Parts: sequence; structure tokens; C-alpha cells
Amino acid sequence: MTENDLTPDYIAERVERLQGESAFAILSKANELEAKGMNVIHLEIGQPDFKTPENIIDAAKEAMSDGYTGYGPTLGYNELREAVADYVKEYKNIDATKDNVVIVPGGKPTMFFTMLTLVEPGDEVIYPNPGFPIYESCIKFARGIPVPMPLTADNDFRPDVEKLKSLITPKTKLIIINNPGNPTGGIFEKEDILAIADILKDRPDIFVLSDEIYDRLMYDGETISIASIPEMRDRTLVLDGFSKTYAMTGWRIGYCVANVDIIKKFEMIMVNSVSCTCSFTQMAAVEALKGPQYSVVEMKNKFKERRDWLVNALNEIDGIKCCMPRGAFYAFPDISSFGLSSKEFADRLLEEEGIALAWGTSFGEYGEGHIRISYATSLENLKEAVERLKRFTLKLKNEKA
Repeated sequence: MTENDLTPDYIAERVERLQGESAFAILSKANELEAKGMNVIHLEIGQPDFKTPENIIDAAKEAMSDGYTGYGPTLGYNELREAVADYVKEYKNIDATKDNVVIVPGGKPTMFFTMLTLVEPGDEVIYPNPGFPIYESCIKFARGIPVPMPLTADNDFRPDVEKLKSLITPKTKLIIINNPGNPTGGIFEKEDILAIADILKDRPDIFVLSDEIYDRLMYDGETISIASIPEMRDRTLVLDGFSKTYAMTGWRIGYCVANVDIIKKFEMIMVNSVSCTCSFTQMAAVEALKGPQYSVVEMKNKFKERRDWLVNALNEIDGIKCCMPRGAFYAFPDISSFGLSSKEFADRLLEEEGIALAWGTSFGEYGEGHIRISYATSLENLKEAVERLKRFTLKLKNEKA
């Protein structure tokens, strides 16, 4: 019996097309084990372990004192929309005005709203696999057809542009780019982006959702936003926000940059769903964009230090292979040599060694044989986790002997 078999008949079918996000399920299980006395190292959640910078917190307090505690404009305050337009010009080379910007409560609304705005039943949507699981969930909810674009360790989790080209059909409506990528830490190099734009020049009916939530956390390589290419600007929806760059996950604020017609449709969806994004959070976001950026640099440098140590340590464990991630704060090591599925490996690792991390297939079928480790935690925690992982892998080898 599957979980769906237990769903009451009165539940609408459309809800059955949604799927969850395993990281939160793993967190819940880890918390249960902690409540029973187990010492758990949390490597499952994609959340910076840094405090939101004080200047941003102070801006929120001041905004509340100044009366930003009621409803705000559906599209967001003009002050923030203008700040976003200036920011994407500076950091992404995207030609935008406030009329191209909508402020939304987090990153996921842009995914959902994009599917509801663009995807008709039967339309095909190409998305990265392994990739963020909510992409596929939203595609299915809109009755689109998910078309996975495989990303492999052999190519450092870069896209195979020729493979992507082969996936495009007359039914293709949307291509999703996540750059840098979750869960792999791979990037779309500048030449990849230019090649994709070249492929799409003769298909003006295909749009791109470019998820750039981690783009300030890129360590190696050179990339660009596809929306910075003039021919692609009006066909690209840029997803970005404040959660990763400014350690503001709980503030629930993000934005989408798109053509004016799409922004107007997003406005209607906002009116019919959440009305508006939190007012004082928006004022804090203005400070995040316009204020000092040294905290972003400091956080990135810390992540890079952890990345370098962790990947080297993982590759010293017999049976584990790990590419060097180019961005974000995830490692995606190959554990296939141990003969367990990625879920079996992750489940046993949690239950036997107290390490909470995500299994590869929670990010799609092409994630099999891998686990995702979030290094958004202290170096001390990572070192203890590696020692436990060594002990666990040795146990698995002894079981096979």
C-alpha cells in the first residue's frame, strides 16, 4: 500500500500531484532521534548557519516602529523593487526596472507562479536532474510533463548542451536552469549559457526559469545570467532572494524579474493567494541590498574553507568519490561502491551514526548512488561527521567481506 492509497476520497486529485522535500522529512526524523538522546550532526538542511547581519535586523526593527506592519502593495514596495532592479543590473548585468520586479514570500512562489502562468496541460518542461525536487512537483501540479536533463559527475555536474538540445521538442514550453545548482554545487559555465541561448534563438516560444538563488556563493569558474543576453531577457524569469546570500531563510522573502506581462499575471496570483509579502521584511531587504556587503564575502569565504576541507576529506575515504562543487554549499559524493541505494545508505547513516543528510534520489532518479551533504555548518561538525562516516563505511565493507 502506498501513501496515496491512504488518502481519503474527498481530497482533490490535484493535491496528489504535489511531492514533498525530503530535507525537511529527514530533519523531522533527526529531531525525533535527538529527543531520544542521540547526538545528531545536521547536514541535511540548506540553511546558512550564520546569523542574519545586524544591519538587516536593525532595519526590520526600525521599519516595525515606523509602521510597516500592515498590508503592503501586492507587487512589493517600490523602494524594494527599485533596489532589486539596481541590484540585478550591478550583479547580473540584467537590464531591468521596477516594473520587471515582483516581491514574493520566498523562492518557491516564483517556481509555482511560473508554472501556473506559462505551463498548459501537456506542455513539456526540461529541468535539471538531480535538481531541487520542487521543480518537478510544480510541473506536475500544473499538469505539465517533466523532462529530466541529466547532470553527471563525469561532467562535473555541468549541463551537456547537446543532450539538452536533443530533449527539446515541439511541446517544450520551459527550461529550468539552477546556477549554481542544488544538490550538486555544479555550475552552468558562461559558454554553456551562451550555447543554450543560441539553441533557443529559433524557438521564441520557449521560456527559461533561471534559479539564481546561490549566485553570490560561487567559488570557481565564470558564468552569466541568461537574462543578461538581450535576446533572452523577455523570455527569462529570474528567481532570486535573500535566504542564502544574506542568511535570511526564515524571513521568507524573494523576488522574480521578468517581462511586464508576466509580472502582471504574477500580481493576480499574489492577489488570489498571499495578498502581499511581509512589509517590514521588505524594508530589511532594502537594507540587505543597499547596505554593506562584507558579510556576504565573509560567509562565502567560510563556505569555501569548509568546502575545500570536506571534499578533500571525503576523497580520502575508501569507496567515496566527490567532485569539487563550484558553488552553493553542498557536496554530492558518490557512494555507489557500497552496494546500497542512496536512501538505504542515508537512512542507516542516520540511525547508526547520527549523521542527518539527504539521499540522492530525493533530487531525482539521476541522483542515485549519491548523497547530499550541506556544509552550512561548522568545520568542527564536519570533522566529526567525517570520522563517523569513516567508521560507517568500514562497517559496510566488513559486512560485504
